[in-house]
Amino acid sequence: DPRGLYTCDTGKSKKSLQVHYRMCQNCIEVDAPTISGIVIADVVATLFLAVAVYCITGHDRGHSSRASDRQNLLSNELYQ
Repeated sequence: DPRGLYTCDTGKSKKSLQVHYRMCQNCIEVDAPTISGIVIADVVATLFLAVAVYCITGHDRGHSSRASDRQNLLSNELYQ
């Protein structure tokens, strides 16, 4: 616990310093391998999601849907 009153005595003068320090009770210390593992897992998950979306949307291009964007025009000899 680093809190307390610290003094420095040089012989000629005496200086004191009061230290107030608040410790984090719910903090978790994370080291470099843990952070790199989290980053690598995030990149792999993002790539997996991108490939899945590409595969799902890419294979539907060859199939035609039953509903069409074209309008069925009525045959009318007057307008031809």
